[in-house]
Amino acid sequence: FLPDASIFFTPFIFFLSVIAIVYTSVIALVQEDMKKLIAYSSVAHMGFVTIGIFSANIQGLHGAIIQMISHGIISAALFFSIGSIYNRYKTKQINFFGGLNTIMPKFSILFLIFVLGSIGFPGTSGFVGEYLTLLSVFGKNTTIAFIASTGVILAASYMLLLYKNVFLGPVNENIGKKFGDINNIELIVYIILISLILIIGVKPNYILDYTTSSIERIIKLYPISIL
Repeated sequence: FLPDASIFFTPFIFFLSVIAIVYTSVIALVQEDMKKLIAYSSVAHMGFVTIGIFSANIQGLHGAIIQMISHGIISAALFFSIGSIYNRYKTKQINFFGGLNTIMPKFSILFLIFVLGSIGFPGTSGFVGEYLTLLSVFGKNTTIAFIASTGVILAASYMLLLYKNVFLGPVNENIGKKFGDINNIELIVYIILISLILIIGVKPNYILDYTTSSIERIIKLYPISIL
């Protein structure tokens, strides 16, 4: 709606975005509650979306669209996974768990796929959105691109630590063996979510082919960037 104002405030939005990415990622690193960790990671991922939008080029807007769709799928999958754990053990505290892969082997594999999608592993939808976003902002401001890239490293840190503390290592005496693996209904939901993550990661053009013409019209509204 306001292309001139968007360009004028681009440096400010970039600044807020990298603060959101780095600051909330650091907060996520020290969380002891799984649900809070995923919530803070969501804020960090939205920082990539705003960077992509305000980069005002076709790669950035494509990246923002893919990132929003990807984040909606992956975050839903992670929150659903935490819900599955909570329904069994009535807690979301990370230090309550350990060695859950022994008790729930199928679930541990599925959760790992969601974790890899969240950190932007190649072949997942998370990779496409973050790659296009960082590629677009690199041509605008290398400093912002560098700082935003640290968010990818931090995301890998807190998500892999989450997986390690909950699923790997010796079995925590708290969890016992009274609950089995995921049921068939849960498995169907997980398979649908994983299919979407992998399809978008391998074939993002299924979405981008529909958005390119609209994005090109938006780009034409932007004056020459002041960056």
